[in-house]
Amino acid sequence: MTFIRWTLGIFALILASGAALAFIVFIASGIDLWVKRAHNLRRLTSAILLFWFNLEIWRHVVLVIVHW
Repeated sequence: MTFIRWTLGIFALILASGAALAFIVFIASGIDLWVKRAHNLRRLTSAILLFWFNLEIWRHVVLVIVHW
C-alpha cells in the first residue's frame, strides 16, 4: 500500500507542478491554449487525489470487515 501511496503522490505532484507551470506561461504570454492545458492538468491531479482518497476509505472498510 505504501508503494501505491508514493506512486500516486509523486504522479499528482508532477501533474500539479505542470498545471502551475502552464498557468504561469499563460499569465506571461496570454495564449489561451496554456490555460486549457493548466485546467486539464488540474483536473487530472484532482482525479488522482480523489482516487487515492477512495482507496484509503475502502482499505479501512475492508480492514474493519476482516477484523470484525
